[in-house]
Parts: sequence; C-alpha cells; structure tokens
Amino acid sequence: MSIDNEIDPIESEDDLFEHFNFTVDKGQQLLRIDKYLLLKISNATRSKIQSGIEAGSVKVNGANIKSNYKVKPLDEIVVSFSHPPRDKDVVAENIPIDIIYEDEELILVNKPSGMVVHPAHGNWEGTLVNALLYHCQHLPGKGDIRPGLVHRIDKDTSGILVVAKSEFSLNHLARQFFDHTIDRTYYAICWGVPKESKATLRGKIDRSPRDRKVMMMFPEEAEHGKLAITHYEVMESFVFCSLVRFNLETGRTHQIRAHAASIGHPLLSDAAYGGDKIRYMSSIANFKTFAANLMKLCPRQALHAFSLGFDHPKANERIYFEQDFPEDMREVLYRLREVTNHGANRN
Repeated sequence: MSIDNEIDPIESEDDLFEHFNFTVDKGQQLLRIDKYLLLKISNATRSKIQSGIEAGSVKVNGANIKSNYKVKPLDEIVVSFSHPPRDKDVVAENIPIDIIYEDEELILVNKPSGMVVHPAHGNWEGTLVNALLYHCQHLPGKGDIRPGLVHRIDKDTSGILVVAKSEFSLNHLARQFFDHTIDRTYYAICWGVPKESKATLRGKIDRSPRDRKVMMMFPEEAEHGKLAITHYEVMESFVFCSLVRFNLETGRTHQIRAHAASIGHPLLSDAAYGGDKIRYMSSIANFKTFAANLMKLCPRQALHAFSLGFDHPKANERIYFEQDFPEDMREVLYRLREVTNHGANRN
C-alpha cells in the first residue's frame, strides 16, 4: 500500500496465492505430476512444486496426491501456490519489529499501524518485509516482493501477522487461508451502535464505481465482485461509538472496513469510508469537541488484528495467539468508558 493509503493494486488475502486449474488433455501420456506442472506453470521450480504437493496445495480430482503421482487424461488439477518471483529486488533493512513468537517454521509479529506490510509501487523501503529480511536472511520466495507472506493487513491497521520461514510452511499456511480454516479476530471502534448486537454480513465486494481506491459491498447475487463473509458482535456500547469484534470467514481487501460502512457504522477515523466525520450528536458542542479529540488520539482507522489461530505446519497441533490493543485504541476506549460511566452515574 502506498503512503497516502491508496490500494496498491486491489488485492485480497486470497490473491496472495496463484490459482491454477488444469484439465489434462485426452491424449496426454502418463507423466509425473511434478514434471507436468513444471511444464505448465511459468516461474515455478521443481522444489517449489514438490513442496506445494507435500503441503497439500495441489489436488487432483479433489484429492491430495504425492509427487510421484502420474497424471492421466482428463484429470482435474487445482493448484494454489504463493506468488512467483518479481523483478524488483527487496533490500533487508535494520528496522525493529515486535516478535510475538518464532520457531524454525514461522514467525508471528505485532505490526504497528503506519507500517506497510510489503513493498509495492511507491513503497520499496521501510516495510515489514524489509525488516523481516534483515531478521531472517532465508525466507521462502526471497526473490519475491512478499517473501514468506501468506496474508496481510492494511498499512494503518495494527496487529498480528504470521510469516512462513520455509517453503513447506508457506504452502501449508497458504492452504489454510485458501480453505478459510484460519481463525481471525479483529476489534474495531465503530461510529454508533449496530441495531443487531450479533450478526453475519454477506455480500460481494468490489471496487467502488465512484472511487476506485475504496471497496464497496454489493448484493450476493451480483455478477461482479467476490463473496465476503464477516461475523460481528458488539462487545461494548458507548454514547456514540461501540467496540465491535469481527471474525473473518473470507479475507477480502478492506473487508471489515467496507462491511462496517455498508451498515452505517464506519470505523472511527477511517477517512476512506467516511469515518473521519462526526457521525452522531455533532450539533452538541461538547460532544463535537470530544469526538474530534478522539480522532486526534487515533488518527487512523481504529482497527486491530487481535488474534490468530491455525494449524502449525510441522507440530500438527492448533495454536492461538493474541495481541492486546495498541496505545491509541486503549486511550480512546478509556475516554469512551469514562464519559459513558459519568453519564450513567449522573442519571
């Protein structure tokens, strides 16, 4: 993402992986699957293909296979790999990073708001990937602009990210994201309080026809866009804001931000989706000043990737990680609770 918070080309977490579908020709002779895919996929190496097969990223007729499987005529092959190498070299930089957990296969970091996850047009330096390459000299896909990445969060969103340290783990985690088996919880401070305290939001998400830098929700039956599913629950209600927990079933670009805005409750300070305007009680001078001060305390979208749960690629067990709110969101919540409790006590 660029420094001015634009979307660098529109991508979702699903788009961090290559997706290939092949139907083997009727006249195809028996050939090992790794050799077949090496001929069919440009920029792929045999080690990458074999690692992907081992991690379950290659399916034939809906089932996992081994590298020595021989393709047959009319086999249906589905592949989901990490992106191929890019031309631009990414330079390692000595940038401090907050490491939550690390082992031989993966690393979890607490990304601060304001840090771009990976290099792209306008942001070739100072990203999380630049910092990771300094910390881990050997990340899978080192020639790529996104080595080790299996998902990402927006520049101005804080919280947990998992990064793979081996080709096997990269494909193993990529498969979990592709299959939507990753547990992801986000917390946001939203304008207003949703009428339903707990609900599921569904619809197609696509670029807005009025502003190509933002995303917009469309009916589920729309022919364009990608299905986005978000589960939410209101955790705390304040005078004119609420603390909302979001669980992602899919991982589309700006999914939570677009979904929250679509129901009239954009995230506090989220300029792209109308959250930088005082949405409630703006005619009351005291509240107007109070709300403006909240946005000064947290001048970015008030969104935090709180927890992540997934199957460890090698340990064969489910693991969970949590990361508490950063200081800006903690301060906003403190003041919201204070004014809400003051009002309740006064009554």
